[in-house]
Amino acid sequence: MKLATLKLETKEHGRDGELILVSRDLSRGVSATDIAPTLQQAIEAWDALAPKLEARYAELNDGRAEGAFDLDQGQLHSPLPRSYHWADGSAYLNHVKLVRQARNAEMPETFWTDPLMYQGGGDRFLAPTEEIEAVSEEHGIDFEGEIAVITDDVPMAVTPEQAAGHIKLVMLVNDVSLRGLIPGELAKGFGFFQAKPASAFSPIAVTPDELGDAWQGGRVHLPLTVHLNGEKFGEPEAGPDMIFGFPELIAHAAKTRYLGAGAIVGSGTVSNPDADGGPGKPISEGGVGYSCLAEVRMVEQILHGQVKTPFMRFGDRVRIEMFDREGRSIFGAIDQQVVKYQP
Repeated sequence: MKLATLKLETKEHGRDGELILVSRDLSRGVSATDIAPTLQQAIEAWDALAPKLEARYAELNDGRAEGAFDLDQGQLHSPLPRSYHWADGSAYLNHVKLVRQARNAEMPETFWTDPLMYQGGGDRFLAPTEEIEAVSEEHGIDFEGEIAVITDDVPMAVTPEQAAGHIKLVMLVNDVSLRGLIPGELAKGFGFFQAKPASAFSPIAVTPDELGDAWQGGRVHLPLTVHLNGEKFGEPEAGPDMIFGFPELIAHAAKTRYLGAGAIVGSGTVSNPDADGGPGKPISEGGVGYSCLAEVRMVEQILHGQVKTPFMRFGDRVRIEMFDREGRSIFGAIDQQVVKYQP
């Protein structure tokens, strides 16, 4: 199934929008509010409600759904406009190596066996086409193209094998980072906060079966396409270099706590090294490029001795999308412009 949330932030509807089903080709939608008013409510009763949602999804794709309408992705919020729990991993160790090298931090051996993870702010997510408001360009505004999953209720101390059954939906995420603020915050020994403003998710969330054989081992085995200001910036493969799959990341998050239905767990920035083990090349040099600016800046420093690429400036635009093997958009696009925050 493919699900989405219409923007309906009113006193009547609250802040969580209205649940709809989206056709496989992303062209049509149909309300599902009589089954579950919001995606959060659907996830909380997933086992009971999923069969009803699947039946209407089949009707939508067959052209039989009553009340179906042409879909305008610009009217969609992030599938969950807010979440009780947003935890982002860092499962691509090529990315970890590069960003730690950028701040002269060592790469502990435990990173190969114990996932990195931070807990982000889930009280308000950006819509997939909403502007990224930033206070200052001096904060080092960066995008991070990632994959994320939504779970149902996850027990504490769950095993990775058990965790796999709790993955209900998959989506994309732009985990915005303020790179200039990260070193100072981490130096305090208490983690990210100011350096991690609101994230945005793809307009469509899909059940894993929609990915077909691209969903294997709790990973999405397809390229993630990133455009910066209209030019292709990266197309790294999301599957092979993900050291920890989503079942392992969920088990890590639930080691000492329950995860409530609607919890979101992110993969971290999708990143590939070169075939020879190098840090990765830009698309212009025959590589697969990158999913964030921090990586290309570090590669420039390694290969050329100086950084040439700036972080995002006001007016810059990033687009993050994933296509199936026939070239069809799976999740719709995150398409955002950076603007100066105006109080």
